[in-house]
This record gives sequence, structure tokens and C-alpha cells, in this order.
Amino acid sequence: MTPEEIMKVILLFLTVSGAGWGIWWKIDGRVRESEKNSGERIAATEAKADRACADLAAHKLHTAEMYVTKAGMQEQTSQIMRAIEGVGNRIDGLNDRLDRLYENQPRRSVTRG
Repeated sequence: MTPEEIMKVILLFLTVSGAGWGIWWKIDGRVRESEKNSGERIAATEAKADRACADLAAHKLHTAEMYVTKAGMQEQTSQIMRAIEGVGNRIDGLNDRLDRLYENQPRRSVTRG
């Protein structure tokens, strides 16, 4: 091989390796950029998940504080039913009292003159 052919081969090798390195550099830049974007998205998603967990815990606490249990509901229902029965008994007694009132009215005599 002559020195000119060796130089051509070396130049060809440098050109191919340079082009390969340039392509690799571009690909590597895009991969790093996508890793960075993915990391940001992952961090944002984890923050949303943390907020959702905190909101769920707060909602569970609110529900436990504000709403009654089944046993408590049954107790309240029985109290309300007793109160309704008391009102019903009073109404029944009122009917009896009204009946006695009308039965004992004195009759007025009408005089014609």
C-alpha cells in the first residue's frame, strides 16, 4: 500500500467514525433529555399520588367524625320512633277530650216570644 492509499483509508475511517460519533452524540442527547422529562413526570405523578393519599386520609377522618355507625343509627331511630309514638298517643288523647267536651255541653233552651 502506498502512503496515499493509507491516508485515504485513515481519512475514510475518521469520516465513518466521526459520523458514527456524531450520530451517537445526538441519540445520547435525546435519551438524556427524555430521561430528564420522564424524571420530572415521575416526580409530578408521585406528588399527585401523595396528595391523593393525604386527601383520602382526610376524607376518611371526616367521615368517621361526622357520620354515625350502624349501632348509633339504630339507637337514634328507636329514640325518634318513641317520640313519634308519644305524639300519636297525645293526638289520640286529644280526640277523647274533644269527644267529652261535646258530650257534656249544656243544651240551651230556646224560648220563642
